Amino acid sequence: MQRNRAARVRRASRLCGGALGLVTAVMSWPPHHINVLAATPEANSSGAADPYLWLEDAYGARAMEWVKAQNAKTNTVLENDPHYRSLLDDAKSLEMAEDRIPEPHVLGGKIYNFWQDAAHQHGIWRETTLENYQTPSPTWRTILDLDSLSSTERGNWFWKGAICREPAENRCMLNLSDGGEDAVTLREFDLKSGAFVKGGFSLPRGKQDLAWESPDTLLVAREWTPGEVTQSGYAFVVKRIKRGEQLSAAVEVFRGTPHDVLVAPLAFDDGAGHHAIVIQRGVSFFESEFYLVGRGRPAKLEIPPKADLFALVDGRLIVNLHQEWKRDGHPTLPQGSLVSIDLAAATADPLHLRPTLIYAPGPREAFVETRATAGHLLVNTLDNVNGRLFAYQPEPGGLWSRKQLPVPESTSVDLVDTNPHSETAFVTLTGFLTPPRLMLTDVHGGTLAQVKALPAKFDASRDVVEQFEATSNDGTRIPYFIVHPTGMKTDGSTPTILSAYGGFEVPMRPKYSPKVGKLWLERGGSFVLANIRGGGEFGPAWHEAGLKTHRQRIYDDFAAVGKEIIAKGFTSPARLGIRGASNGGLLMGVEMTQHPELWNAVDIEIPLLDMLRFEQIAAGSSWVGEYGSVANPDERSFLASISPYNNLKPGVPYPEALIWSTTKDDRVGPQHARKFAAKLEAMGVPYLYYEVTEGGHGSGATLLEAAEMDAREYTYFARKLVPDSVH
Repeated sequence: MQRNRAARVRRASRLCGGALGLVTAVMSWPPHHINVLAATPEANSSGAADPYLWLEDAYGARAMEWVKAQNAKTNTVLENDPHYRSLLDDAKSLEMAEDRIPEPHVLGGKIYNFWQDAAHQHGIWRETTLENYQTPSPTWRTILDLDSLSSTERGNWFWKGAICREPAENRCMLNLSDGGEDAVTLREFDLKSGAFVKGGFSLPRGKQDLAWESPDTLLVAREWTPGEVTQSGYAFVVKRIKRGEQLSAAVEVFRGTPHDVLVAPLAFDDGAGHHAIVIQRGVSFFESEFYLVGRGRPAKLEIPPKADLFALVDGRLIVNLHQEWKRDGHPTLPQGSLVSIDLAAATADPLHLRPTLIYAPGPREAFVETRATAGHLLVNTLDNVNGRLFAYQPEPGGLWSRKQLPVPESTSVDLVDTNPHSETAFVTLTGFLTPPRLMLTDVHGGTLAQVKALPAKFDASRDVVEQFEATSNDGTRIPYFIVHPTGMKTDGSTPTILSAYGGFEVPMRPKYSPKVGKLWLERGGSFVLANIRGGGEFGPAWHEAGLKTHRQRIYDDFAAVGKEIIAKGFTSPARLGIRGASNGGLLMGVEMTQHPELWNAVDIEIPLLDMLRFEQIAAGSSWVGEYGSVANPDERSFLASISPYNNLKPGVPYPEALIWSTTKDDRVGPQHARKFAAKLEAMGVPYLYYEVTEGGHGSGATLLEAAEMDAREYTYFARKLVPDSVH
């Protein structure tokens, strides 16, 4: 469910993808269609016209013919490889396993879950009781069958979540996507009857977001008239829609500008019955203004622009600060902290807020996420990239008390679900070699009880996890984890995959990955996760160190980890492969062009690669706050210096890369990957290219598509890195 909308509006994996392998990106910006660009001349870094602009026409006939030919060529190589069939069988078994933990979401006292398997490629939304959910084999009642709905309506519906009405939790606006793209159709659904509401709210396809203002009123941000979107393709006008009214009768509540990133309404409810509607105006990717919606015009809350609103607890708005909050006559509130603001006081005087500190990070700590129960705030943090879990309780006078919940060392924590009507919460604990355990948390009592555990998906008895630090060019210590066979020789012979993300303040944490374990570790390989700058492992400052023209630090950090694991004999260039997705795909492209000698395999997934045109492709202009803009001469010069597409040079012995994307990716777009591959082809450099035709910003819309892409990737790594590989 999408109960806490604010936590989703700006977090990085929503926009530019998450890291892969051990991390799943679960958030996405309000969806929109891919920008289909005309092939207008554009100079590359050398001043010559770009010869591959025709590949930016996402669905163009010529471009799709090229994609078809590339897919056929790549499938001939990979699917005929001796490794492919067994890897595909294992990947399908993992993706479609019935013993996966069904992720719980509490609504109206029941447990809801969205589920895909071999029999439900589009998926089903289902419910059971809390008591029944805790049994080994719960009895589920199907609420909505998307395969059946797609067949009945001759559509191609895939699940993008539900926005449910508080406090009743009896009706939800379902986000339904055509083929897995970010763009959604919104339709009102009644949980009790298990049917769409006849004559209920229904909004046609688009990039849009909404909040329930009342049982019969929605606040909606969408493209109300053609072209009324930001330069990033997102809505900037919020209107109020009343039940039974046509969209044309909606009344404007707030208007941003086309130069904003987006504008979105957010709803907050707590267990004490408080309700708040806030409009977030994203003036840049990392800077927002927040407006409290009341009886008159929305009133701006005077909080720092680099901040997020996350929840409402006991009438207090919870704010995460990405910059210091300085106030005359008061102590400065530190960057990376959590603070609370009294809702009643903010309503009365939004210009003179009196925040109270909840949490402040230490030098090697970072805030990750928070969720609210009926009377507590559950907070997940990192301490040197190891998970911690705390419960904060509001006290009189605006203060907060804290208790730490027991979490083992070398563990990652994920807050799965909380509910404003209960003091229980679902939390997942996991590690590289430890299958996830779903815990039911009594937040008031401070206890964790295991509800379900994922059975081991690979043999981890021969592996061990270690944490080291490499030293980057400027002397900064860069932590990394390595998962390797216990008796690994330090003679450089171990096939190794190195991964990282390095952007948007997204922390990379130890996570259990059945795919990495079964398809790679169990076959004798090792895996390295680098906690490079640009991420959120050590808070906002760690991220800001790699912003815009400082981004070379991120790429130096990654190279430093690669050089160290080679120097330690953990692997060697001939046995070292790298992989990354989205922003991590950009990282892979840079490392391929800057350090081709360090890697023998480069897996570039759903990437950004043409950094001189990224602002003109799909939602690219959203990310100027992260990367900079070609409109700024200094930033353009830097982007030209690191842009993988623009820095490919003839005669360089590049490793044979696997580059892949999806046609329906309306966030980053397939254009980057296509052009990079086409340029390699023109230069006579060996490569493999594949484009999944559905699935949005990921590896496919169905479990089968995801499994097939997994098999292609690990077949590629086996071919390139395993010394006795036969092909």
